Amino acid sequence: MLWILLALAVLGLFLLAQFILLAVVLTWEDQQTLGVGYYGLPPEGREAFKAKLRQYARLLFPVLRLVGRFSTFTFQKASFQQNGVAGPRGTCSADSFAKAQEYTPGPEDVFVVTQMKCGTTWMLQVVHEVLGRGRGRIVEGGTTLHAISPWIEARKTVSMEAAPLVGEERPSRIIKTHLPVTLLPWSPEARYIYVARHPVSCFASCVDFIATNVGRMAPPLSLVEEWFRSPEWMWWGTWTDHVQGWWERAQSEPNVLFVHFEDMKKDLGRVVDQVAAFLGMEPLTDEERAEIVRKSGFAYMQENQNAFEMHPPHILQTDAQLFVRGTSDRHKDVPADVRARIATWVAADMKDGTYPLAQRYPDVVKSS
Repeated sequence: MLWILLALAVLGLFLLAQFILLAVVLTWEDQQTLGVGYYGLPPEGREAFKAKLRQYARLLFPVLRLVGRFSTFTFQKASFQQNGVAGPRGTCSADSFAKAQEYTPGPEDVFVVTQMKCGTTWMLQVVHEVLGRGRGRIVEGGTTLHAISPWIEARKTVSMEAAPLVGEERPSRIIKTHLPVTLLPWSPEARYIYVARHPVSCFASCVDFIATNVGRMAPPLSLVEEWFRSPEWMWWGTWTDHVQGWWERAQSEPNVLFVHFEDMKKDLGRVVDQVAAFLGMEPLTDEERAEIVRKSGFAYMQENQNAFEMHPPHILQTDAQLFVRGTSDRHKDVPADVRARIATWVAADMKDGTYPLAQRYPDVVKSS
């Protein structure tokens, strides 16, 4: 009996030590990735950070397994709210949202706006290459997109003040954001490029994103669906509100370019020309356009994905595949009943709006 009690005491001390170390590691990784703490490192520095995280993950395997088995992930715990809009805790904060709202845009600012998982990184790279006329050197220089392009409402990115201006013809600050039209600072002098994606494809990519980032704690599909449709807890607002808000702004303001993900997949060269004209660039040559399309293509970005990481690695995710499929029909991967429910919700929520849902996504209206 004494040996059993002794063994239980040792096990308890071991688990206590594991929990303490986990808390220390979580604090350390957060502090190390603030600002450009991670994105500003050279490639070997970023790889060294990932290697250290892998070591900690192996060391903490028992407690991570325990947490994964008995902890329940909820979007309420993983979120905060600022001015009625939810955001992901850790990546952003109420303070970082508030700071973003205080920014005053200028003529050098080019905002790339999307709801999450709708082609943000892809369009950021397109804009970067357009401004450089195909001569951008993110990969060749060993840097990262987030060391150049600030994510205005996030904590782990180059600051707005430190972000370099890109391009010689039209020196520009390329700003990433998921903020809805109600929260993003507005100026008629700035430029805003919005990318919309099929709502169920957006949902499918959100499912992948959550699974990649929380591992064994990933909630069931039903809870992700509930979150996706929730005006209260969906990060940056629901797909319907986000798209409708920016569509209305694009119809009334000439400094908003509204683009669809599927059009980028269908003919990226045409979208590249649209972006160049919208930014007031001289027409691209055939060679420049071809190089921009190549360096903004799925194959190139997947091959060099360390330069395009959307989030710093953490203890539950040290080797994420950031570009899963690169297709425009991810909605087909979603179970038919879930796909139908989301379609019905989208169609009902947008029936009185001006966004041309039936024209852009007829399958959504048909399925509703």
